[in-house]
Amino acid sequence: MFSVPSNAWQGLRPCTPGRLPVVTARRTHSPKGSFMTAEAPPPKARGGRPKGDPSAVRLHRVNARLSSLELAALTAKAGQMSMTPAQWLREAALSRRLPSPPVPAINREQYVELARLAANLNQLARAANEGRAVTVNDGLMERLTAEVKRLRLGLLGTGGSDDC
Repeated sequence: MFSVPSNAWQGLRPCTPGRLPVVTARRTHSPKGSFMTAEAPPPKARGGRPKGDPSAVRLHRVNARLSSLELAALTAKAGQMSMTPAQWLREAALSRRLPSPPVPAINREQYVELARLAANLNQLARAANEGRAVTVNDGLMERLTAEVKRLRLGLLGTGGSDDC
């Protein structure tokens, strides 16, 4: 059972209506020989790492299954860079350029047709360079070559609209 010592109420003042009782600080002697006050000490500041930028907090998780060999390779690569595997994956995924997407089948067909036309154009240019008689304007030949190159690059998805 809980008992209250008789001297515990000594620090209380009488209460007036509408007011709470006020506790006065009173020093008591603890069993270990040190003095303590009846008031609670001020709250201690919380320790630990300070909070960072809320927009930089990582809330989402992406899971990937790896084989034992893949995990070993990932761990080795991360270790070489003094990173954790998660840090290494994040850096590799967000900072490296991905391979270009596959070329659609219709673009491949058009690409093959353009390659044939470019081969014919190349044969005409070669004949002109060898001194054989070709009836194509030189300026027109250069523009056609540039246009074929631009179209081929456009079909591959690597740009080419203004690159030539």
